[in-house]
Amino acid sequence: MTKVIAGYTTSIDGFVADEQGGVERLYPDLADLQDKPYMQDLIADTGAVVMGRHTFQMGDPDTYADGYEFQVPIFIVTHQPPAHHPKENGRISYTFVTDGVEPAVRMARAAAKDRNVMVVGGANLVRQLFAANLVDELQVDVMPVLLGSGLRFWGAGPSTCVLRRSACHVPASERLLSTE
Repeated sequence: MTKVIAGYTTSIDGFVADEQGGVERLYPDLADLQDKPYMQDLIADTGAVVMGRHTFQMGDPDTYADGYEFQVPIFIVTHQPPAHHPKENGRISYTFVTDGVEPAVRMARAAAKDRNVMVVGGANLVRQLFAANLVDELQVDVMPVLLGSGLRFWGAGPSTCVLRRSACHVPASERLLSTE
């Protein structure tokens, strides 16, 4: 059964971006992560992606066709599609959804078939999905960095949301933190 999985990466002090909206300090080894079993499993299990417009524009969308890890249909929730449609390659395609999160998830579920829908951001989009009760699973990655200030994922927090821990995975090489 297809699940909608929302994921985010946070600093130890609870920020998902710095004060300028940058996320570089949360992903110092992103290239190395691509080859890890954790990421390979996410890629294999993902049949479609839902993302917000800001996340979509964080990089050069024309490079996603050749370099983005999720080579699947991508559904971008936005108020207005870009003037230039980004490059596609037969595996990755872009649908700009202007009528809300529910239609975006519905289309992504259909495209994913028997695999999962991965929600890659941003925080505002995921909060909208939780408010509409469209998230089946939440994956939180905590990076060993202190940002000190910036954007918090939940902001004021959802008014009602019950979460149940189903699994916790910490690679053996990352179980101890040190200030050295």
